[in-house]
Amino acid sequence: MTNIILNVKDLSKSYGKIKALDNISFNIKEAEYVSLLGPNGAGKTTLFQILTGLFVSDEGNVEIINFDMRNNAIKALAHIGVVFQQITLDMDLSIIENLRFHSNLHGINNKDFMNRAKSELEQVNLGDRINDKVRSLSGGQKRRVELARSLIHNPKLLLLDEPTVGLDPQSRRDLLEYVLKLKNERKMSVLWATHLVDEAEKSDKVIILNKGKIIQNNVPDKIISDTNTKTLHDAFVSQTK
Repeated sequence: MTNIILNVKDLSKSYGKIKALDNISFNIKEAEYVSLLGPNGAGKTTLFQILTGLFVSDEGNVEIINFDMRNNAIKALAHIGVVFQQITLDMDLSIIENLRFHSNLHGINNKDFMNRAKSELEQVNLGDRINDKVRSLSGGQKRRVELARSLIHNPKLLLLDEPTVGLDPQSRRDLLEYVLKLKNERKMSVLWATHLVDEAEKSDKVIILNKGKIIQNNVPDKIISDTNTKTLHDAFVSQTK
């Protein structure tokens, strides 16, 4: 039986009279790559803020590796790696210093940290730049540092919120291919939030979110057939008019 890594059940969140999330439920299995596809304002970022413990839902429940976010948030959060939409690196620190700060939060000893940091940075082709200041890097390189940082504690679930914003086409492709590689080689579960349909086409499953509601939750081909369209792009447009 495949393990459930993330289980979201009956989740709702409002800001005043605006319902950002409206009773949504879904799960992600081990080594499953799921795209959360929705237009701007659909509720993607609100969902990520709840999944990462920044916000608390009004109703519903989130479990990560069977740890309840309401009652056992520290243990739940220990199993996730996050790349937020906005760059969250300290520009005045070096690459290795940024990773070290994150490592300290997870209680990783210095020897293990250096081994892991060098390995992760080599994987994203930044192994020779560990002492460079972050502000000297390109947008794509900063994203790769954030990805390496998110993996330093060997999470089971990787969350990426619009990670390709501001990147050139080649950097977008490179980032997507590397995350797919993580899923295949490390059996990592992935939730990739995006408004770009082409980033969702290689997913095991696509969740279409619109106005706080899940409109579709299935494999891409099934979404296309169920909406009587020819492409995932056409299906997405038909569901988010």
